[in-house]
Amino acid sequence: MREDVSAVLFDEPLTVIDPHLKWQLRRKLKQIHHELKLTLVYVTHDRVEALTFADQVVVMTRGRAVQVGTASELFERPRHTFVGHFIGSPGMNFLPADVLPGAPSGAARLGVRPEYVTLAAPHAAGAVQGTVTQAQDIGTYWLLTTTLADGSVVRARLSGEEAVPKLGETAWLTIAGTHTCWYDDKEELVA
Repeated sequence: MREDVSAVLFDEPLTVIDPHLKWQLRRKLKQIHHELKLTLVYVTHDRVEALTFADQVVVMTRGRAVQVGTASELFERPRHTFVGHFIGSPGMNFLPADVLPGAPSGAARLGVRPEYVTLAAPHAAGAVQGTVTQAQDIGTYWLLTTTLADGSVVRARLSGEEAVPKLGETAWLTIAGTHTCWYDDKEELVA
């Protein structure tokens, strides 16, 4: 190891490698990183690779860094709609702010992860009504896709134990909660 090296740049080094080998090499690079205490700058378009490999992730779009944070920070509080869409599978739901009463001043859109959208009783306070356009059994969960009256699409990630509405049925969804983010357009409104 050279004494004058304090950072190493990797520019998409694992892009065309077999997935199993990629997993092994990622582990080895992480081990080297911890053993040598070097800063590794790792460029990738693979969000899973970035989130599992890095301590801090810089998310860029159109040549601009829009958020720096841990995997958890990027998932829980995306500061930009691009981060909300890019991180997660599927990405964050974005809806016009006026879908829910009580939107903060200046809010044009709200964002909520499918993991935090839940089924509600019909006409429950704060719930929105949608029509089920798709219900996919992913194995460990169901991915429910609904369309609201204004045409907005909302995805909900539901546990396998829940009674999942069928295609064409009405679903009532709770969207607002502690995980709801509000955006002026693309940037998060911060209190």
